[in-house]
Amino acid sequence: MKVLLTGGAGFIGSHTADALLREGHQVRVLDSLEEPVHPGRRVPDYLDARIEFVRGDVRDATVLLDALRGCDVVYHLAAFQDYLPTFSRFFDVNVTSTALIYELIVRERLPVKKVIVASSQAALGEGLYHDADGKAVLPDIRPTEQLERGVWDVQAPAGSRGPLAWRPTDETVANPQNQYGLSKIAEERVALSLGKRYGIPSVAMRYSIVQGPRQSFYNAYSGACRVFCLSFHLGREPMIYEDGQQVRDFVNIQDVVDANLLVLRDPRADFEMFNVGGDLAHTVSSFATVVADVFGAKGYVAAPCGKFRFGDTRHICSDVSKLKALGWQPTRTVHDSVEAYRGWLATAENAAQILDYCNQQMAALNVVRDVKKA
Repeated sequence: MKVLLTGGAGFIGSHTADALLREGHQVRVLDSLEEPVHPGRRVPDYLDARIEFVRGDVRDATVLLDALRGCDVVYHLAAFQDYLPTFSRFFDVNVTSTALIYELIVRERLPVKKVIVASSQAALGEGLYHDADGKAVLPDIRPTEQLERGVWDVQAPAGSRGPLAWRPTDETVANPQNQYGLSKIAEERVALSLGKRYGIPSVAMRYSIVQGPRQSFYNAYSGACRVFCLSFHLGREPMIYEDGQQVRDFVNIQDVVDANLLVLRDPRADFEMFNVGGDLAHTVSSFATVVADVFGAKGYVAAPCGKFRFGDTRHICSDVSKLKALGWQPTRTVHDSVEAYRGWLATAENAAQILDYCNQQMAALNVVRDVKKA
């Protein structure tokens, strides 16, 4: 088959492209090579020479149609994610481009057999909690004034009795708390609804925090693995926000690739949405300890830095039972992911400048904030 990957020069896309090539598929990549993810807007060296590369924007109907022609399958992985308050751009890139793919397939009667779109755990927001009476609760974002006082845990809403306890969250939940998550919910619904209406098998993949090599050094949104690895690589203390006890699930890029190929092959995945996570909860502090171990930082003890990030969820862990029922299983550990990223980091030039740049960006956007002392 011939497969189009939008955003295929990026982290998840390029690894998926490699796997498709190994299985004998022809691969075409459409990517606009946006900065800062792609410095200088250069085609990355890791992109396989057998890939047909098309430079262009997924919102450009002419470019997109040319890229779609002759393709049997589309992985729509191109996305905008950042802390920037350019709210309309999230929907323009993430939602409009998805609608345009279906528009062109239907209008031009293209024989596309399947569309797989990249969603995100951000669609879950704070996810599912239970109160002291066992009642399910979907909390709102924590108020800024609460976080400024150093009160980290989600508080029980009116009508519920605390304390609240987080639960692994399945695909039935949609509780986005930021512009990125909102755009991903919309993207899922566009794909699955238009796919059903026009008979185009479609799948939405809600990726948790994906980790591994080729993850951008410069994307401030890209998470703990990049930040902590850069810090220990430079011999610096990593920034542990809140109290370090916030829960996350991390998934290795190769487990994500396995999931991406599984839903391509398995018709049971058609018109469904799947969480793609690590199936194991970690605190941020425990993850920092894993990174310290990989980098040989003996005696490291995670210590909060007295700051928090505006808009962060307190706890989130995806329930991946639905995908496991198709035969998928995450098999790589967070240690495996950090080891692989350490090797990738060795290719970085000016690591200190990278970390400083990202920290300055977060500060300039007022994302990182101080706890106010009483």
